[in-house]
Amino acid sequence: MVRKRLIFLYIIICLLLASCSKHQKLIKSSDNDLKYEAAIAYFNKKDYFRALQLFDQLTTAFRGTSRGERINYYQAYCYYEQGDWTLGGYYFQRFAKNYPNSRDAEEALFMSAICKYNLSPRYSLDQTVTKEAIAEFQIFLNRYPNTTRKDECNGYIDELREKLARKDIEASKLYFHMEEYEAAVVSFENMIKDYPNSKYVEDASYYIMRSYYRFALNSIHEKQLERFQMAFNAYTDFVAYYPNSPFRKDADKMKDIALEHIKKLQK
Repeated sequence: MVRKRLIFLYIIICLLLASCSKHQKLIKSSDNDLKYEAAIAYFNKKDYFRALQLFDQLTTAFRGTSRGERINYYQAYCYYEQGDWTLGGYYFQRFAKNYPNSRDAEEALFMSAICKYNLSPRYSLDQTVTKEAIAEFQIFLNRYPNTTRKDECNGYIDELREKLARKDIEASKLYFHMEEYEAAVVSFENMIKDYPNSKYVEDASYYIMRSYYRFALNSIHEKQLERFQMAFNAYTDFVAYYPNSPFRKDADKMKDIALEHIKKLQK
């Protein structure tokens, strides 16, 4: 059994060495036609690393030809399939720009946006790339308004915008927990304005009321009546939009306390 395993391992090593030797000969070869066919074969076998090595060598030789166009197309996918979305996006975007009339121009521009989407970090980090991805999907939709990828692009845009909304609401909650209630209200209101269709709008509406309520409790006596009234108004808006919210019970308690304060202060 051990001997069979050793023989199998020996055969595998020999095959790998032979394959490496063949590839090195291709790299050193001056036969560009042979290199091109080999690069395509590597690509079809999903050996993107070796395919890319050959495609990179052929870029200059076939520039301005139909093969040059295909090489640029394959280069982009080689980077993409290896998880290098930065270079993949660059090559896809360059292809769409250099070959606007190509049958693959639409796909390349879409894949450029996909690369940006893949580079978008988790919500807690800087979201510059996320905004760039949204912009690229929008550019794609503007250029190809009748594309079959329209729903797919809108889905990606919605997902990315939801990430931005989450970053904003978490930043707004930070103001709340730091007891910066006025800043919290402004921040929550801006989040609702910027992302009115977000699933986080309900949370933001609740926190607006809660911020006004806390602001009133911590205010000097002369300011409390006005600020409890603002908390009550925020409650009215909240329950009008979300009558069955899981926050309703807590909101009702704050409303009742706010009304008690209002009555006392009015006397």
